[in-house]
Amino acid sequence: MKIMPNRLDKGFFMYQDELEQKALEVLRSGWYILGKEVSSFEEEFASYVGAKYCVGLASGLDALWLAFRILGIGEGDEVIVQANTYIASVMGITINHATPVFVEPDEYYNINTAEIEAKITEKTKAILVVHLYGQASNMDEVVALCEKYHLRLVEDCAQSHGADYNGRMTGTFGDIGCFSFYPSKNLGAFGDAGAIVTDNEEIAKAMKMYRNYGSEKRYYNKVVGANSRLDELQAGLLRVRLKHMEELTKERQKIASTYLECLHNPKLILPKTREHAGHVWHQFVIQCGDREALIQYLDEREIGSIIHYPIPPHLSEAYSYLGYERGSFPVTEKYADTVLSIPMYNGMTREEQDYVISCLNAF
Repeated sequence: MKIMPNRLDKGFFMYQDELEQKALEVLRSGWYILGKEVSSFEEEFASYVGAKYCVGLASGLDALWLAFRILGIGEGDEVIVQANTYIASVMGITINHATPVFVEPDEYYNINTAEIEAKITEKTKAILVVHLYGQASNMDEVVALCEKYHLRLVEDCAQSHGADYNGRMTGTFGDIGCFSFYPSKNLGAFGDAGAIVTDNEEIAKAMKMYRNYGSEKRYYNKVVGANSRLDELQAGLLRVRLKHMEELTKERQKIASTYLECLHNPKLILPKTREHAGHVWHQFVIQCGDREALIQYLDEREIGSIIHYPIPPHLSEAYSYLGYERGSFPVTEKYADTVLSIPMYNGMTREEQDYVISCLNAF
């Protein structure tokens, strides 16, 4: 039995008729950029997460860097972010010439809130929280620190569609919540797509201007903006999937629950769920001290796996100019050396999961 770490085709076949009908509807409409599908998706997604405004964009990375641009964070400013995140989170900061200040993660793979305050300086202008792997971060302490030091709060929700903290959806705690709808996400498009959510009308207006070349009125440009528009086809397809988010999330939670209940191998460390924090299981991430042997073992049994992420941003070639060396963030580096994402996707059968569990328990 061959099992991939993710299966995007199964997610399509679950709602094939609805998706194909919507695609034809958009194609036949003759309107492909910033039309009714985008505006409808923005309204529906804002309502889903509990925000006042949503602005559709071309990608999650655009959501991040435009968020900091609109908040006026740039050269000479510092933004605190966890060290074990995907590099796109950090790029959102550095594209604006601001400086990332890294903090170690906690046992839930999210930012260790106990270490944030010591990193705050006169240059600190914001905290970027990443709800990694689908679990909401410890937002009470982050919000309290932002209020105490008058900092901006941006949330990277690329992996946490539908996750909540104390009943409140991720993306709604800060100034701006940034989402990716890359095809592998829990709410995935069929190409690149992204969005921001906010309760601030001025931020929403500015984002709509920036995404369209800095123009509020055609050919009249107020700022140097970007070409970052969520297109009508992706918006329409996202609207179809958004209607099914509750069932899609429950399915992933059921798969995760089965893993947690049935995996019993002392060589593996299973993920934990924080109290009061929802988990939508974008990834099911285990740790193994003998990871390379485990990967080879799974490959031989045709079970796919992925490392999220093997090289933390502070050790990447792209950020060598920051001057960090191995040992700078030992918890982050330990995770990078030991984490492994095992198969997790909507449409995964119990037979497939039982095979994965059997092989992992026998390792």
